[in-house]
Amino acid sequence: MPARKIQHVDLAVADVERSLGFYRMLLEPLGLTEYDRAPTYRGTEEVIYLRFGRSFLGLRPADGGSYRHYEVGLEHLAFQADTREEVDQAHMRCVSAGMTVESPPEEHYTQSVKEDYYAFFVFDPDGIRVEVVCDRMDMDD
Repeated sequence: MPARKIQHVDLAVADVERSLGFYRMLLEPLGLTEYDRAPTYRGTEEVIYLRFGRSFLGLRPADGGSYRHYEVGLEHLAFQADTREEVDQAHMRCVSAGMTVESPPEEHYTQSVKEDYYAFFVFDPDGIRVEVVCDRMDMDD
């Protein structure tokens, strides 16, 4: 059986509404929509599912602690844009919102098979690194 896709990823965040605002600001112009709000399997909180293409991102309250980039856990999330202009526009929304941008839009992997991989990286409110990319090699999927 062939691999299909990643169906969803849930993030435990310090402030669900703050994270929801960030992901909406960044990705609604690229097609992100709120899909569902439901009690979690623990029954003690609500998870908000956001739909992006055929995949889902869940936001739920963390029990505590803080995220540390490059420690065990998620290194970054990447979201596909259709055009370089959409990448540039997402970058400008982040700059205008005062978000911490790690690197501006630029070509990556120019020495490998990825000849048209244009992306930028920003940190979400909890410090999780998020990439917005236009990758022409993946446009047929």
